[in-house]
Amino acid sequence: MNKLKLNLKILIPIFLLSIISIITIYSAKTYTSQSLGNLALKQTVWYIIGGFLVFILIRLKNEYLYRHAWFLYILGNILLLGLLFFGTPINNSKCWFTIPGIGSIQPSEFMKIFLMLVLATMIHNFRSDYDNPTIKEEFIFILKTLGIVLIPSILTFLQPDTGAVIIYLIIYFVMMFASGIRIRWFLGAGLFLILTIGTILGLYFYKEELFIRLFGSSIYYRLDRIFDWQNGSGLQLENALAAIGSSGFFGHGFNQTPIYFPEASTDFIFAVFASNFGLLGVIILLGTIIYLDVQIILLARKKILDTDKFILAGIAGMLVFQQIQNIGMTVGILPITGITLPFISYGGSSLLSYMLIAGIILNISMEKTRKYKYK
Repeated sequence: MNKLKLNLKILIPIFLLSIISIITIYSAKTYTSQSLGNLALKQTVWYIIGGFLVFILIRLKNEYLYRHAWFLYILGNILLLGLLFFGTPINNSKCWFTIPGIGSIQPSEFMKIFLMLVLATMIHNFRSDYDNPTIKEEFIFILKTLGIVLIPSILTFLQPDTGAVIIYLIIYFVMMFASGIRIRWFLGAGLFLILTIGTILGLYFYKEELFIRLFGSSIYYRLDRIFDWQNGSGLQLENALAAIGSSGFFGHGFNQTPIYFPEASTDFIFAVFASNFGLLGVIILLGTIIYLDVQIILLARKKILDTDKFILAGIAGMLVFQQIQNIGMTVGILPITGITLPFISYGGSSLLSYMLIAGIILNISMEKTRKYKYK
């Protein structure tokens, strides 16, 4: 342990993002319900707790997580199932457990990590068992991994939390692409998705009654909410665009968010930061985010364990997707899905999950190449 040095190329951007997060959440307090308490202080506490988790994970090593991946995956699914019966309803969704004295815990945030761990070990073992797999062997492997992803996806979709389901699928496709299986599977999957989504959207736009009969009114209204961004309607988007558009190069100043919009400390935190610090602040924020992403990708290209390469692919895919989706929906070029901005948006569960991911990345950057087989 004493001989290992923490990777400052990973630590420094995360530290900068933590400062940006706390400052922006504090700045959003004007439009945040007082019943939620001091969210900036809470976020600081979550970052401190997350720092302890990183320290513990560095002592345990990633090998510990890989060897207990299936236990964590099963535990995560049990928690997701439990939400359907014992979850606390918030905004018509049962995505959280409420623990007295602690707050709300969102299992889907941790399920993303558990899913990556299981997929990484499955891909590692598959590549170890088959040097040159046949099409049949790859097909069976795809079915197994797809089943692993569908179980938490279905449980999460029922909460409902569509954003988390999308992230599960992004993680799956990126990690499977990194696994080196034949490209034809992705071409086939892409064609299937295009036909399926095209059929669903066709029914949604032109056969509303049939759509509701087939899929139910709940899914119809979820799609309705997603496509609401197309006409620019909605208090969130309109006010967020007004706040960003009026900020200029230097912004309105710290704690000077000029207009109200809901979810200022979570989903639309980018709008708060942009309105306060303007184009200059946005350049610094995007530069920090891109630098962190590039460092993760560069780390994945080094000579490291295959298992580590696969999990880094999942982490990079998840982070890049969430960053693009969150910022894109804030500026009106992508649908509003409720996906938060990693390391920036307020949230105990999400922040702890990202800090665990940071610990995994730091471990990979420090560990020497070794060969393991995880069953």
